[in-house]
Amino acid sequence: MMQNEIRKTDIKSLTLEELKEQMVLLGEKPFRAKQMYEWMHKKLARSFDEMSNLSKDFREKCRESFAYTSLRVVREQESQLDGTKKFLFELSDGNLVESVWMRYKHGNSVCISSQVGCRMGCRFCASTLDGLERSLLPSEMLDQIYAITLLTGERVSNVVVMGTGEPLDNYDNLLRFIELLTDENGLNVSQRNVTVSTCGIVPKMRELAQEKLQITLALSLHAPTDEKRRKLMPIANRYSVAELMEACAYYFERTGRRITFEYSLVAGVNDNKEEARELAALIGHLNCHVNLIPVNPIEERDYRESSRTAVLGFQKELEKNKINVTIRREMGRDIDGACGQLRRRHTKNIVEDVTC
Repeated sequence: MMQNEIRKTDIKSLTLEELKEQMVLLGEKPFRAKQMYEWMHKKLARSFDEMSNLSKDFREKCRESFAYTSLRVVREQESQLDGTKKFLFELSDGNLVESVWMRYKHGNSVCISSQVGCRMGCRFCASTLDGLERSLLPSEMLDQIYAITLLTGERVSNVVVMGTGEPLDNYDNLLRFIELLTDENGLNVSQRNVTVSTCGIVPKMRELAQEKLQITLALSLHAPTDEKRRKLMPIANRYSVAELMEACAYYFERTGRRITFEYSLVAGVNDNKEEARELAALIGHLNCHVNLIPVNPIEERDYRESSRTAVLGFQKELEKNKINVTIRREMGRDIDGACGQLRRRHTKNIVEDVTC
């Protein structure tokens, strides 16, 4: 990103009211804001040049005053198994993020990234191997959805912030992203169709509860005890399982939205029936749902996915204890399906090409 670009206002991250204020500062009528907002968030214009009902002089003035986020597709993969599509996007500063488009009977879902890299250090995740580069702007989160909508020609009805990065580590930008995504003047995605994942930053979970949004909060739990969780997730050294459960109960109390627990099953690590019973005892008092996820192996770690028998046994044990549970349908397994895999492989190939 050029130095003069850094100083420019990021126009796609502005609310409609803020955009009206910017138009007045430019000496324009406030109604210009509604026109531009519609071009950006409904018509999904890729640049000021596409805003055909705005004068050329005005568009030039906007180019001089604002940065306009428009992600560039670097690579697209399509699964031969289920039609899932994975996209690698380049940001204006050259950084890369990835997103996944999935077709379900109930509508199309997009899983987006909230950061370039991640600093949470979860042992089974490719996103965190190179650490955190930076957090994404609201516009950069939005434009993953906008670009995919244009590329597929199909409306997105569900959005999951569960790709690369820890969303609650990018808290303010996440809130602005949700506000813009669910705005009736934009794509108008229902808050109930938005899921935000977290590895368990307890203070931010409580802060999010106070926003009283109608989104779904998904907690990456992955183990029923502190001892086992610490082996998989460094964040467990800071916040105990007991603190997490209290935060989950508080979230439900403030929002009325049940918690989803994400549980990645790793062979021989957290997938036996005793751990299923411990999990049931831990969460049985909460209004919740469990997603069981056979872990997607990455070459840098020696973790392997659980056998089908182990997965079904774990599910049966939870159901015996009256826990709502689903085995997540595996999507895009043949196209670097796990978070961070495509970006890491692409970057690694570039390095190898340069050094050859």
